[in-house]
Amino acid sequence: MKKHVCIIGIGSNINPEQNIAEALQILALEDEISKVSELIKTKPIGITEQPEFLNGAVKVLTYKEGNDFRNYLKSIEDQLKRDRSVSKYGPRTIDLDIVIWDGEIVDNDYYQRDFLQKVVDEIL
Repeated sequence: MKKHVCIIGIGSNINPEQNIAEALQILALEDEISKVSELIKTKPIGITEQPEFLNGAVKVLTYKEGNDFRNYLKSIEDQLKRDRSVSKYGPRTIDLDIVIWDGEIVDNDYYQRDFLQKVVDEIL
């Protein structure tokens, strides 16, 4: 079995400290967390009338394959009551996105968001 190296962007603007800590605890139950970046406060994108976000990145080692891992992240978002009925840019309890998978950048937000580059590069 191959161990994959994955860097996840993590963010929240609803009880962010608590929800990010819970997401990391859940992740650590099944996969190995090798590094967590600093958390950065960022202004909302798109819908600006909402609280600031707390964003960071986490490096995870997993035996799960790409789609299984992506689904696993969605299940963590569901456990933390992520509301998928609101806009993609609306408030959220937690947002977990695969940014780098086995050394390959798979999320174009990496190129467009300075804060994401900063936190990802910190833990590469």
